[in-house]
Amino acid sequence: MTELHASAVDTLARWVAPTEGQDVLRRRYLDHLAAHPDGLAKACFPDHLTAGAIVVSPGADAVLLNHHRKAGAWLAFGGHLEPGDASLADGARRELVEESGLASFDFDDEPLCLDAHAVEFCSDRGTVHHLDVRFVAVAEPDGSHATSDESLDVRWWPVDALPETFPDMYVLIDTALERVRSRQSSSTPGGGSSRAAAE
Repeated sequence: MTELHASAVDTLARWVAPTEGQDVLRRRYLDHLAAHPDGLAKACFPDHLTAGAIVVSPGADAVLLNHHRKAGAWLAFGGHLEPGDASLADGARRELVEESGLASFDFDDEPLCLDAHAVEFCSDRGTVHHLDVRFVAVAEPDGSHATSDESLDVRWWPVDALPETFPDMYVLIDTALERVRSRQSSSTPGGGSSRAAAE
């Protein structure tokens, strides 16, 4: 994962954090990667980087979530990075496809936010901290999603009627909605965010 490690360091070094709190996390992630050549791998204990995506409808009025089997809660899509991932964004995109079944969406390659949280079911050695890098994707709520083995359900939720979940997840969702609305209001033909459609 040497190339992925270098790519992750470059992404986080260049990313302009929107708040001081996010910049503190950004520096924590970079310090972790500097100290751990295997800092992106699940085997790195107790902390390792992960990547995921929050899926929002084009009108920013609905969010696609999965009822995670192990966590027992409605969450955004994401998980561990793998050796074949070329970048953090690539890993988040792969996880999104695997967990949601979506075949068509617009994916923003610029990190949305960082979210460090404890996970109890990741390792038999004890509590793990996922140093998560979140991205945002936009997809039509047309019923093309599917439930994977990791989830009990995958469902679109109106933003004014979200399911009960962790407080941090509501913050992540609000951040994703704000990004999508902001990009829509400022978009111009031929300009805007760097996005790639799933193939």
